[in-house]
Amino acid sequence: MEILSSIENGILTLEFNRPERKNAITAAMYQSMADALTAAETDASVRAILLVGKPEIFTAGNDLEDFMKNAPSSGAIEDRSVYKFMMALSGASKPVVAAVSGNAVGIGTTLLMHCDLVYAADNAKFSMPFAQLGLCPEFGSSLLLTQIAGYPRAAEKLMLGEAFGAHEALDMGLISKVLPVEELRAFAEGQAAKLVALPASSIRTTKALMKAARTAPTAQAIAEENKHFGAMLSSPEAKEAFMAFFQKRKPDFTQFS
Repeated sequence: MEILSSIENGILTLEFNRPERKNAITAAMYQSMADALTAAETDASVRAILLVGKPEIFTAGNDLEDFMKNAPSSGAIEDRSVYKFMMALSGASKPVVAAVSGNAVGIGTTLLMHCDLVYAADNAKFSMPFAQLGLCPEFGSSLLLTQIAGYPRAAEKLMLGEAFGAHEALDMGLISKVLPVEELRAFAEGQAAKLVALPASSIRTTKALMKAARTAPTAQAIAEENKHFGAMLSSPEAKEAFMAFFQKRKPDFTQFS
């Protein structure tokens, strides 16, 4: 199974389990996580959610071959399994804990902005290389990262798309704590267990109150980003970026204005 899903002691754990492909996410993996999160909303046995990868890699982001194979027309973004997953994650009423070790590329960083408690190992590296691929930010990251880190830092991370480490992510406010890689998962599981032990209604209400002010702006940002993202998928710049990736060469954007 490329997504390991289990419910134990009140915690739904979703684990990326495709290390041979650097946990690159396929449409089927997104759908599996979307289904699990949707089911968790009405499952009284689930009181917290934990997202984890492997010690050496969180996720390399989208599996680009699978992504291009399943790329929709510009008007069909809501039909994509990644959209269903991100909407289920963003709208989760129960607390979500994420534990990140190794690379968290693209949506691997974007999804963290929709979690509640985010912890990283000292080997974690984050990146959002959308502009490098001829695309734009996704799923509210243009808004949320600006709110989290401030415009100058958000601009640097989203425009240049360069990787940054766990301690910079902590300083930016993207994560809550940096731990040795061998301690990360146990710590995150312990934090999720603390949430399970607290009154479920209090945790859900606290989360809802904290997110209320940004719910509508985030939805608006997602809709605007999706509109541009869908159109940009068929742009010459994106085609050059993806072709260069598959041909293992540096893309040449100088031919485009």
